[in-house]
Amino acid sequence: MTDAPPDPFSPQVSAAVAVHMNGDHAEDNLLIARSLGGQPGATAAVMTGVRREGAAFEATVDGAPVEVIVPWAAPITDRGAIRVEVVRMYHEACAALGVEPRQAGEH
Repeated sequence: MTDAPPDPFSPQVSAAVAVHMNGDHAEDNLLIARSLGGQPGATAAVMTGVRREGAAFEATVDGAPVEVIVPWAAPITDRGAIRVEVVRMYHEACAALGVEPRQAGEH
């Protein structure tokens, strides 16, 4: 048995977030995996879902898949907070990589 609290996100919520990120923010996934995920050599990344501990990605590094978990800055317990945290990750990744972030409302 484990003492970890249960995952607050249902499989449906996790999948919906991943579909949105992979469909609308594919470039953001790669920026986040390269910088916050510690995979600077990644050539691609897809979000595989969200977990209690963070956002989950599969990055491609040297042609091979690598699981990447980017921890939340603070505990996330509801779906609405996921968006706020992923936007924070995106802006932090842009700053770390010297990339100009999109303006609010741009896709």
